Amino acid sequence: MKTQNFQSIKRALTLSVLILIFMGCYQAVLALPGLPKSNQPDTLTYIQFKGSVVDQETRNPLAFASLSLDGTNISTITNTEGEFSIKVPKNMKEGKITISFLGYKEKSVNLAFFKPEKTRIELEMLVVALNEVQVFPKDPELLIRAVMNKRGENYFSDPTSMTAFYRETIKKRRTYVSLSEAVVEIFKQPYTSNKIDIAQLYKARKSTDYTKLDTLTFKLQGGPYNTLFLDIMKNPEMIFTEDMLGNYEFKLENITKINDRLIYILEFKQRPFVTEPLYFGRLYIDTESLAITSATFNLNVSNKVLSSEMFIKKKPVSAKVYPTMAAYRIDYREKNGKWYYSYSRGQIIFKIEWKKRLFNTIYESTIEMAVTDWEKTTEKPVKFSERMKPNIVMTDEISGFSDREFWGEYNVIEPEKPIESAIKKIQKRLEKEKQ
Repeated sequence: MKTQNFQSIKRALTLSVLILIFMGCYQAVLALPGLPKSNQPDTLTYIQFKGSVVDQETRNPLAFASLSLDGTNISTITNTEGEFSIKVPKNMKEGKITISFLGYKEKSVNLAFFKPEKTRIELEMLVVALNEVQVFPKDPELLIRAVMNKRGENYFSDPTSMTAFYRETIKKRRTYVSLSEAVVEIFKQPYTSNKIDIAQLYKARKSTDYTKLDTLTFKLQGGPYNTLFLDIMKNPEMIFTEDMLGNYEFKLENITKINDRLIYILEFKQRPFVTEPLYFGRLYIDTESLAITSATFNLNVSNKVLSSEMFIKKKPVSAKVYPTMAAYRIDYREKNGKWYYSYSRGQIIFKIEWKKRLFNTIYESTIEMAVTDWEKTTEKPVKFSERMKPNIVMTDEISGFSDREFWGEYNVIEPEKPIESAIKKIQKRLEKEKQ
């Protein structure tokens, strides 16, 4: 039974869900100009602060915590290790930065507290008095079963047309090798339907420099479909199906408030006897509707062989390739009592061990997509010939920096900026084109 379960997960991952990697002999590719480098900060007008955000009691890192400079659009998020880097104009030394994280008390800190390196921000977990909670679940496994049973009731039951902004990056250590951005039209199937969501490319651009890849090419397959399949309520086979629930341990960690809503924080991890790679993480569940409002989770990559099989489609014979970290996030928004997909992000770090080389190679790939607009639709999905293919490789499909008028005068991809910043830059152009 366990083997069958693992095979079903593997099929979901390799055929439709997560990041697939192509590896092979190096091929000459023309490098495009203007590829930004993450290690060249603008020291003339900005000062950079680095550090980490951690739990006040456990000192555990808080991944995807938000840091925002009050009164500005300057913001960033922590990586999967809880680390952050934020640039602030030198003329704003008296400002404050607000740090927030799901399930924790928001914190405002003076800029004077921040250091160029190793600034540590501690956040206190938000605890809600039990008398505020009408129903307190005693059995956490029954809670997740109730959540899954109410999936059709809590999430959209109508076909929905969405516009979204998508970004994917590949880094070799600290250097960006490939960057792609796209505006995507999505035909979102009802949450009760087994049909997959449909994506259509609207605008796209890229910047690649494969000369930094040594003796191999490294590509992501799936594009925006990867982020769509992270919608665990539309695609429960990502983590939880009825026959898979028994492979997990569940624990009600805390009850918190998010946007004045009471939220259960449900932790989960695979049971000790399960050897196949499964997930561990947190589900944020609305106490009234029992809808999952957000989820953060990681794949257990301790088994190098099995976890590698999930991602690697082709690799050099002289190398061992395996993921050292695979972290994901999905957020939902609510309107008129129904929840819908809003944002998802995936980050995977790969290590390559070469047989005849002293040093290993580290690659980091990130995908993320945020919905900018949506509406219910009665129109039929786009024609099959106009749809993006689920196995699309974005860097092969996009022909460099196209449509300069749409992307802006300077046409620069800024991979370190939050995706929200990029959305603000193109929102007006997008609205103008669709009028």
